[in-house]
Amino acid sequence: MTQGSIRLGDRGVVGVSGVDAPEFLQGLLTNDVLALADGRARYAALLSPQGKILFDFLAVRMAGGFYLDCAADQAQALAKRLGFYRLRAKVVIEDLSATHGIASGLPLPLPPGGYADPRHADLGWRMIALLADLPEAGDMAPYEARRIALGVPKGGVDFAFGDTFPHEANLDRLHGVDFKKGCYVGQEVVSRVEHRGLARKRIVRLLYDGESPALGAAVTAGDVALGVMGSSAAGHGLAMLRLDRLAEAAGVSVVAGGVDVRVIEEWQEKLGVQK
Repeated sequence: MTQGSIRLGDRGVVGVSGVDAPEFLQGLLTNDVLALADGRARYAALLSPQGKILFDFLAVRMAGGFYLDCAADQAQALAKRLGFYRLRAKVVIEDLSATHGIASGLPLPLPPGGYADPRHADLGWRMIALLADLPEAGDMAPYEARRIALGVPKGGVDFAFGDTFPHEANLDRLHGVDFKKGCYVGQEVVSRVEHRGLARKRIVRLLYDGESPALGAAVTAGDVALGVMGSSAAGHGLAMLRLDRLAEAAGVSVVAGGVDVRVIEEWQEKLGVQK
């Protein structure tokens, strides 16, 4: 393990192996995993039939199948949910979190066995290995601060599982959706939002000075409710906001739970909003 790496104690591992593993996952996930090379990862989600995110994870290709780098408190439920779709597919689905873990580190290039985080190049590398071969779970504050500053949301914190569409959580901007692949659960809803531009809210980046806004605090512009504050650290934050109300509030001070915040203007260009 390289110097400066940490074990991410909030992450778990689900294994999906067997001869049918690639086709099995390809028919379920928002991203294309068939073309994924061994030792490489793609960000993806498993959706409800209504197109909402049930689980998000990094799918890592390995010899004989895949590791799913997921939230630790969701690993068992993810394995169970995948099992619902197994039918006659020749796959083995296991929650490996008791024996395997995730490490992350900077900088690139990749260490042996590592893979680049596909969501953002500046998140560095990750690695799945036996717990015995990983460092003890350490202080995740530096990693969390980097994640937040880069605008990468965390499921269960910055968006609610089971109640958020992929566009709202920026999966389309973080390389988590392939709009050219074949069918998957919830695809019709995702495609409709993409082609009609129907996303009414998004996670956007904020800046603030001093004390961090509280998680879940209301974000307002005057008397107008914009949305809800997510995670924050070291002057950077994420919030799920209504885009139409945010555009209409141009020039009005934005407050999150009593803390003055500034919305980073790049959201306007990235999300196609006219200034």
